[in-house]
Amino acid sequence: MTQRIKLFLLNNGPLLTTILIFVLVYYAGGQLYPKMQKPQVFFNLFINTASLLIVSIGMTFVILTKGIDLSVAGMIALTSAASAAILLKGVNPVLVMILMLLMGIAFGIAQGSIIHYLKVEPFIVTLMGLFFTRGMAFIITLSSLTIKDPFYRYLALTKLHIPFFEKAYLYIPSLVGPLLLLVAVYLAKFTRFGRTVYAIGNSEQSAMLMGLPVARTKIAVYAFGGFCSALAGIVFSISLLSGYGGYAPGMELDAIASVVIGGTMLTGGVGNVIGTLFGVLINGTIVSILQFNGTLSSWWTRIGVGVLTLVFIGIQSLFYMRKKHS
Repeated sequence: MTQRIKLFLLNNGPLLTTILIFVLVYYAGGQLYPKMQKPQVFFNLFINTASLLIVSIGMTFVILTKGIDLSVAGMIALTSAASAAILLKGVNPVLVMILMLLMGIAFGIAQGSIIHYLKVEPFIVTLMGLFFTRGMAFIITLSSLTIKDPFYRYLALTKLHIPFFEKAYLYIPSLVGPLLLLVAVYLAKFTRFGRTVYAIGNSEQSAMLMGLPVARTKIAVYAFGGFCSALAGIVFSISLLSGYGGYAPGMELDAIASVVIGGTMLTGGVGNVIGTLFGVLINGTIVSILQFNGTLSSWWTRIGVGVLTLVFIGIQSLFYMRKKHS
């Protein structure tokens, strides 16, 4: 029994630590600022981090294969700018969404193919992807384009009241991340695709020797990442009802930090999307505490996330070494 508990803690230590830190940070915020104890403040975490959660889910799969995707923020900006520009032409909004998602998937397939078949480092390929997408967004428009489409406005402004919580609500776009999270959990834990992702992250060569579809899976992972980025861009444009090439600056780094804080190792093969959810919530909680404080610079968010990321890399290393020697 003791051995089982020890094995469980070694396997799930980083995730449990992430959850514990989220609870402690949120509790500390509630004690410092009593208004944070209101249920709406908790639900605001999902409203404010809707796009970050979506791109972080895609980033988790990429990092699990020992890859990285720096193009996500550029794709968000490109999607928002392209969506706003096309909607101004009077195109059906559902068709616009489909086109944006297809664009994200196609871009992800292109990046994944270059990484796998040309053996170029993911860092280089996706950095060029970031420059390309950000540049294309500014070619579409140099200024913010307002979205006046009725369907987008309906999605942006409709409140969904939460049962059992008086006056608490979410907006429709903030549900996309949690729903995508359920899909991601199923893909990672209950499909051959998910098992192959973990196998590639542990050892790509061993996965190939076992006859696993390495090429197809790696390209599919980047395609899924592109899909998530485009979906996050749609959510971003709906939330702000506008499109602009300068949106989401540095969000690729926030996504990587959230994934690492959530317990996914940058060396691949270890981690899960549940931890990523709590990594995103910790990020959102730090922002909320700063907002309630009102006197601290927003750069304290970067400082807090940076320190937590370093702490979690250390924690992951400790659990990995204990697991290796157990």
